[in-house]
Amino acid sequence: MSKESPSFAAKTETLRELYAALNRNDIQVMIESFDPQIEWIDPVESPMSGTYRGREVVERHFSEARAMWAEGSCEPVQFVAAGEKVIVFVDVRARLKHESEWREGPLADVYTFRDGKVIQGRSFSDRRRALEWAGVDDADASS
Repeated sequence: MSKESPSFAAKTETLRELYAALNRNDIQVMIESFDPQIEWIDPVESPMSGTYRGREVVERHFSEARAMWAEGSCEPVQFVAAGEKVIVFVDVRARLKHESEWREGPLADVYTFRDGKVIQGRSFSDRRRALEWAGVDDADASS
């Protein structure tokens, strides 16, 4: 029997903690909110594009990605409810170890929850595409 679905507020709090852990490079804490069968998908535009399955593989993926940073952060700026999904608009600002220039820009991550755990995360370089994929109208996301 499935547990009661957590509220939107509970999901957003989980995601705020997830980004805080990522920003302090605490990947082990970050993945605690992931289901053991987590699937993470990075877009083709990403230097680490691909689909990653399973907590161990996803942990390694995030550890390798975060290890490329000299400094930076991914700051969630807006959370949008979409059924069992939560869309997070994220402002990214990072300087990679081999670069002197900062990389900055808006992204969107879509998280699908089941029984209080993230079962899928999907990153989008275009916020509008994330909304479309999650079945949310732009006007609904603005409110």
